[in-house]
Amino acid sequence: MSTNNKTLFSEFSPVSKEQWIEKVNVDLKGADFDKKLVWKNLSKIDIQPFYNTEDKLKYITNTGQNSQALINYRNIIVESAESANKLALKAVKEGITGLLFTIYKNVLVDKLLSGINLNEVAVSFILQNNDSSFASDFFDFAEQNLNDTKNLKGYFDLQLISNYVTKGRVEDSQFDALCNVVKLGKSYPNFKTITISGANYLDAGANQVQEVAYTLNSLVYVIEQCLDRDIHIETIFNNLHIQLAVGSEYFVEIGKFRAFNSALTALGKEYGVPVKHMLTAKTSVWSKSITDAHTNLLRATTETMSAILGNVDGVLIDAYDKEFNNPSDFSSRIAGNIATILKEESYFGKVSNPVDGSYYIEDVSTKIAEKALELFKAIEAQGGFYKAFEAEIIQQQIAEIRQEKIKLISQRRLPMVGVNKYPNLMETVSLEILSSGAEGNSKVLTPRRASLEIEAIRKVTEQIVDDTKKRPVVELTSFGNLTMRKARAAFSYDFIGVSGFKVLAEQSYNDVEKAAKSSALSDSDVVIICSSDDDYDASALRFVQVFRSLNTDKVLLLAGHPVNLLDTLTASGLDGCIHMKSDVIQTISGVQKKVQKNIKSLEV
Repeated sequence: MSTNNKTLFSEFSPVSKEQWIEKVNVDLKGADFDKKLVWKNLSKIDIQPFYNTEDKLKYITNTGQNSQALINYRNIIVESAESANKLALKAVKEGITGLLFTIYKNVLVDKLLSGINLNEVAVSFILQNNDSSFASDFFDFAEQNLNDTKNLKGYFDLQLISNYVTKGRVEDSQFDALCNVVKLGKSYPNFKTITISGANYLDAGANQVQEVAYTLNSLVYVIEQCLDRDIHIETIFNNLHIQLAVGSEYFVEIGKFRAFNSALTALGKEYGVPVKHMLTAKTSVWSKSITDAHTNLLRATTETMSAILGNVDGVLIDAYDKEFNNPSDFSSRIAGNIATILKEESYFGKVSNPVDGSYYIEDVSTKIAEKALELFKAIEAQGGFYKAFEAEIIQQQIAEIRQEKIKLISQRRLPMVGVNKYPNLMETVSLEILSSGAEGNSKVLTPRRASLEIEAIRKVTEQIVDDTKKRPVVELTSFGNLTMRKARAAFSYDFIGVSGFKVLAEQSYNDVEKAAKSSALSDSDVVIICSSDDDYDASALRFVQVFRSLNTDKVLLLAGHPVNLLDTLTASGLDGCIHMKSDVIQTISGVQKKVQKNIKSLEV
């Protein structure tokens, strides 16, 4: 260190962003900077490869505060008051600080909440039947068991918006029940009685901008209904609980929550009232998978990190096996531990607003807020949320983004570990739990996994196995340049592994004709040729000709894309190529059809 109190590295002159870009352009050797390095997010936000002090623009404000008392919820389906109470007490013992009860029928509040300290544990309820009598009983119970009315934390969710966007039905009686619940809870400032959920938007395939905008649109719709029933505007904003889903785009999701807080505050100012809302994040359905399901634990962890850094008040983390199983004690416990570990051991709940001042996150937050405001205004200009949804405008806009996402997943440009990248070939998946594909209804939104289309091709494989008692076998046959054949064999292993076929270890040969003869006469159902472009120029045609002279039934693929040879190779019997731009769903579906045809011909 300098003895003259000089700043560290002060002898180096600062480097401007323009100088950095000049240097990058030299390294790119003429390639387009924007196409190569600027990430174009599906929310139509351009994210730069680097930021510095020159990017410190006028950022949005009122992005929220990092919660020092984060509520870690566990969802409990109430089949009976006694069984639900037992699960609730167990959850609290395991460190859960918030209980969310999903109630389908009337239960006794005192039995459901027996032994639960309402002064310390947040309690929330999803009322499926919109029955405000339960709310009345609950507040009576709370009054008898609280040291102070401010201690009661949690929310009621009558699922007004959730039921409407997923089932297409909303009735005046539901709003009457909502307003009655609002009046019943007026004495409890930290318990929220108006829940607006935007989770279904993201889970139906929407991007972050759409989720923020449509949630605000649906809020305005509910506000109007409450005002018509003489609920004061300040009362509405004081009782507001918002739930958003949280996806796997780590930094963008952080920006989404911060943008929502800012946009909601701005909306409150338009109505002339301050906002005292509660914001809860729920791990998304969209990002989960049933193949290599333990990867869902990693997804849930990064999603929870995004939510906490985005300044939410609570998190609801689904069990990793929720999509195909009734969550076990283990999976429920692990899900609950995620937020606890992040908060207590990783200090996520102990540092005040750690992402504030990050140029990248500030920029993303601002862009999401700006674009969400534009979309929000556009929907309002078309008559508001209800009219836009009835006209299927919202559904169509989400469908466009959903199809774009599915295309990127099928092209493996949007990677999902265990789904379209790095499949677990040692894993067996039950035929019954695999999806046959997405069933569409343009009038409503259907929460779904992004992986449904790929699950459908895996299901075809499992059906083949179930019918024939044999799993199709893939053989990787390589020759020529060592580096390229190893690289293309590894790529093929990863690509074709998505199918659920049995993929054998790479088999290398020094002689092309020997490779062709051996693979043609083996017990495999699919053969993939792996070598370099130069080797293909010299030997690929001979390989295909020798192979087809001995076997006309097997599927024969080539790893790579030798454009100048394709017509000749195809005419000689090559079934196709697999490469970086190949569509997984289309390619594997074609392979499966020929494998099934061959199996049926053998049976005859």
